[in-house]
Amino acid sequence: MTTPSATTEKEPQKRFIAGAVCPACQVMDGIRMWEVDEVPHRDCVHCGYSDTLNAEGNSIPNELPTRVNVSALQKPKESKGQALQFFPNPKLKK
Repeated sequence: MTTPSATTEKEPQKRFIAGAVCPACQVMDGIRMWEVDEVPHRDCVHCGYSDTLNAEGNSIPNELPTRVNVSALQKPKESKGQALQFFPNPKLKK
């Protein structure tokens, strides 16, 4: 018999990188690295920064949220309008 934990995939082993400085918070020794399908990933345990690295070891930038790639469920908040009342300038003559 197999146990349920033996049939599920194991989470990749994350290892700390000695002397590595986080690009976001500049704290040393807080970066962890691991690989998923031979693609290296890293994150910071202090600020939560995370990214993926390419074959040369350079960071692959995450796609910035735009109106095109944001989910349709996230609609922008409608701002409440403010009524304005204009008064004529008594110094001006018609």
